[in-house]
Amino acid sequence: MPVLKIALPNKGRLFDDVKLALADAGLELRASSERALTARLGDEFLALFVRAQDIPEFVADGAADAGITGWDCVEESGRELESYLDLGFGRCRLVLAARLGSADPPSVASLADDVRVATAFPRVAERFFASRGKRARIVPVSGAAEVAPHLGIADVIVDLVSTGSTLKVNGLAEVETILASSARLVARPRTSIDAAVVEAIDELAVALASVVRARDRRYLMANAPRAKLAEIREVIPGINGPTVVEIGGAGSDWVAVHAVVPQAQVYRVFARLRALGCEGLLVTRIERLSP
Repeated sequence: MPVLKIALPNKGRLFDDVKLALADAGLELRASSERALTARLGDEFLALFVRAQDIPEFVADGAADAGITGWDCVEESGRELESYLDLGFGRCRLVLAARLGSADPPSVASLADDVRVATAFPRVAERFFASRGKRARIVPVSGAAEVAPHLGIADVIVDLVSTGSTLKVNGLAEVETILASSARLVARPRTSIDAAVVEAIDELAVALASVVRARDRRYLMANAPRAKLAEIREVIPGINGPTVVEIGGAGSDWVAVHAVVPQAQVYRVFARLRALGCEGLLVTRIERLSP
């Protein structure tokens, strides 16, 4: 089978996150230089570096077998692509926002027909207003859409937000979320490509999913009093309950317990295990995790 081509973002935070995820999955990018347009990705893939918004076109047209980009770029492209995996990073929302006046922000229904909409996502914006039975005049912008209402060139905007702080700074308020986005592994629909290619993409998805699943988990080990096992199982249920390992023979007063715990709970779990008399506690990162 020939080497598969994977289109990847060529710069920015998304590139950094994708590169790290691939490396954790055992797929190091090997490029001839920092400005190289392609790079080896393990032994099975060739990475093509292009703009994130161009990746859907590369994949849909067959220039790449798969790609990793934001779902907002896929939706704006209008191309028929399938999401094989949500990578969980690069999360943001595409929202409709309006100037914040003395009253509450308007609803979509209250907006006038032919409302002027500044956006870098004209296709998504047009589909959204059409689905609500509203006529809209799209004002394409390449950036800084939030200033458009203040300059009088648009009434509302459709733009990406993460926290919404930029909108507030510019005197805007969210009216409605149009689309939730995150980085996705995408390819053409399974029914339209060769079965061997689908299998290779699925294998890549499984490898990346194990990395994503491990990101907010930690592996915990401790020596625990056997008499406290029932209480310890309530503290660290793990995926299928903690693994209990005999140490010092079946009659020993001590056992070793191993468990995978959510990162956000490590502090509290650590303290509770200490209170139950556990010793030799060790918490370590997990590179990959499959259920």
